[in-house]
Amino acid sequence: MADSLVEEIRSRLAALAPEALDIHDDSAAHAGHAGAASGGGHFDVLIVADAFAGLNSLARHRKVYALLGELMPHRIHALSLKALTPDEL
Repeated sequence: MADSLVEEIRSRLAALAPEALDIHDDSAAHAGHAGAASGGGHFDVLIVADAFAGLNSLARHRKVYALLGELMPHRIHALSLKALTPDEL
């Protein structure tokens, strides 16, 4: 299931036309955690996209959450997000 969820995240974030997208499923490190017990995964996401130009960190996160929102909190329990523009690499 985790691989399919990573692909679901990747597919949804494609709307931002990322130049780089790295999704790391860190769920195994949280085995036994309350969120993991209910099936929610823990993910680290690095996304680099022009879509974030001119936006502060909060606005960038809101763009991502708008695309992933219905996956949280059940399929995605925790999301560590780093959203950058290509110039910030």
